Amino acid sequence: MQARSCSLLSEVSTSRLSVLHRHLTAVPVSALATTTNYPSEFSYTLDNHLLTAEQRQFYEENGFLVIKNLVSNRDIDLFRNEFERLCKREVTAPGLMIMRDVAIAKSEYVPDEKAVTKVQDFQEVPELFRYCCLPQILQYVECFTGPNVMAMHTMLINKPPDPGKKTSRHPMHQDLHYFPFRPAERIVCAWTAMERIDRSNGCLVVLPGTHKGTLKQHDYPEWEGGVNKMYHGVRDYDSSIPRVHLVMEKGDTVFFHPLLIHGSGMNRTAGFRKAISCHYASADCNYINVKGTTQENIEREVAEIALKRYGIESEIALKDIWRVRGRLVQGERTNL
Repeated sequence: MQARSCSLLSEVSTSRLSVLHRHLTAVPVSALATTTNYPSEFSYTLDNHLLTAEQRQFYEENGFLVIKNLVSNRDIDLFRNEFERLCKREVTAPGLMIMRDVAIAKSEYVPDEKAVTKVQDFQEVPELFRYCCLPQILQYVECFTGPNVMAMHTMLINKPPDPGKKTSRHPMHQDLHYFPFRPAERIVCAWTAMERIDRSNGCLVVLPGTHKGTLKQHDYPEWEGGVNKMYHGVRDYDSSIPRVHLVMEKGDTVFFHPLLIHGSGMNRTAGFRKAISCHYASADCNYINVKGTTQENIEREVAEIALKRYGIESEIALKDIWRVRGRLVQGERTNL
């Protein structure tokens, strides 16, 4: 199916969803020609001649963009193998955080992928960090961040089969809640499916256009089965906005804005749903003080974790943690 015009300004909800679906099932090609007239200036992307005018307009209106078949099967299989080695403790690295689902956190430890729901901060694991440096990923990242690119946050998600308590869900949230740097327009996430991902195993769910709003208050949702650590959710949002479920094949990659409200559903299959991601920011971004803002709660939680894991009792600012996490992947390290 060929890509078509995706201007959604005057569409009703059903038509909007139809256009979104048409875009998601198309294969965006950087050289794709279009006869549609678009604004000459965009707020959320930069002009480096890779994205088409149609792709830029789609991101402008919706806050996300799917690029089909961007990462090779070979690379994904190598990332999967390295993840399995981490689970077996054959590989370790400074700063690496290995997380378990709240439903199995107190069960007997099993040294394989069945015990791990996520590895986070893998910037010191060369094979996994290679994902963040893939040229085909970075060429798209530069469309959002500019030429000086920092890898700020890394994750390999291993969504487990839901144990019946719905704990494999991820509440609707905005990634900017966790980030003490701005501007938001120069931050982007690259999220790559490591296998086919659909509603049965808990695909991403996005609320198109919510990236145009502000950062909302986030708290732990009151879920009966419990909530995983750091899984904060948006306290209030417009529930009338149509949800879009991002069905993706192995190697497909979605790029999305840090204010886009998104989450994921339960994994109703018997397998583990895997995806790998990196949040990038322009090295020209600036750190901010989150005291007195809606982000104070996440700063307190980070300080509590630092005390528990490392015995650090002095006051820790959220920006101090991110200074340690960030790594330059392209260009010059300026502010971050």
